Amino acid sequence: MKKYKLIDTTGIKTYPIKTRNNKVNIEEHFAGNVTPGMSFRSLLDSMPSLLGADALRAVAEKIVWARKQDRPVVLAMGGHVIKCGLQPVLKSLIEAEVITAVAMNGSAAIHDFEVSLVGATSEDVGDVLHSGDFGFAEETGAGMNRALKAGLDKEIGFARAVGEWILQHQHPYRQYSLLASCVEKDIPVTAHVAMGTDIIHQHPEMDGAVTGEMTTRDFRLIASVVADLGDGGVWLNVGSAVIMPEVFLKALSIAQNLGHHVDRFTTANFDMNQHYRPMLNVVKRPTSGSGSGYNIIGHHEINSPLLAAAVLDKLDKGA
Repeated sequence: MKKYKLIDTTGIKTYPIKTRNNKVNIEEHFAGNVTPGMSFRSLLDSMPSLLGADALRAVAEKIVWARKQDRPVVLAMGGHVIKCGLQPVLKSLIEAEVITAVAMNGSAAIHDFEVSLVGATSEDVGDVLHSGDFGFAEETGAGMNRALKAGLDKEIGFARAVGEWILQHQHPYRQYSLLASCVEKDIPVTAHVAMGTDIIHQHPEMDGAVTGEMTTRDFRLIASVVADLGDGGVWLNVGSAVIMPEVFLKALSIAQNLGHHVDRFTTANFDMNQHYRPMLNVVKRPTSGSGSGYNIIGHHEINSPLLAAAVLDKLDKGA
């Protein structure tokens, strides 16, 4: 067995620190001063020119540029975004015609429906799972499944059918519904459902054929939206680690297959943790040609208002 001695470090060469290339310096990267009563624009500008702060500003600028050029900005989202109470923030972007289409998974549609109906959502699963009560709220299961059946003959999809139901039945908190807002604004809105993953699939009025048809219509609608993303459009994936990244990838593949050649667009993923599918199927693969992809990690209840305020402020000031 070979024996080792302590290495002799007397011959190590050093260099002057001023000759070194550094990734961070005070002139280019440091934060500015934070002062009482400063404006949001000043706060945004005072953030360091690094990492997430740089990415946030860049995404806001891409969104502003897209809307000035009449390019689409699509919000794709998971249920936790609704559970964070962000509907007023997102509605402000819809009403300002910043967001031009909304896509969501099944849980987001459910939470949106419940908020519009009773002003609350997100049951405590641990409290009711073992009693056999989890997911069996009558009004949610019956109402949403009936909405889908009512929309079947209207040649509309899952999300629009639920949004129209909310408005037609005058849910008392409908002003908080993103689905209803999209219907009122008449912008594309879609819901993408995996069978057996949502509580309304447990309800006796659930019809698999109806649910499948309605969410298939929505998939084809969002594929049409994705086909128009090229040359400056923006796709925002917020809080969906699996369903929406996969929907986006397949919709993009359809668009390319049909000859739309979607390129030169921006994607951004916002989530609390870094996940495999959003990084590959939203940030990297779709933009590997001449697009731009961003990944911003942080809580939705913090980053979504920051992004919305940055965009609206830039639009208001003509930046």
